[in-house]
Amino acid sequence: MCFAIPEAGITFKAPFAGKKLHTEYASLLTLLEFVELNQKLFKDRHLELYCDNLDLINQLNMETSCAYEYSELLRKALNYKDKLSFGLNWIPRESNPATRHLFD
Repeated sequence: MCFAIPEAGITFKAPFAGKKLHTEYASLLTLLEFVELNQKLFKDRHLELYCDNLDLINQLNMETSCAYEYSELLRKALNYKDKLSFGLNWIPRESNPATRHLFD
């Protein structure tokens, strides 16, 4: 999973390998940890995050349940959702500005 925070000049590609949903949870948690550790950049800001994995989005937004193997990752993401102000929304992979230049 890739992330971009254009206002801060940050582009990030998570270095995880494994099942797609697992790696995307791990990437999301890495991004949320970064936001939490860099409160000077993100204090009092609502973040709109976008990804192309509808399973992840629906699970985090409590619209669908997750498989047991992802329940701990979902719990951690929901804990961040309680602490940080962010939303997770869908974007087509080919339209995601975070993926530009990262796969060249």
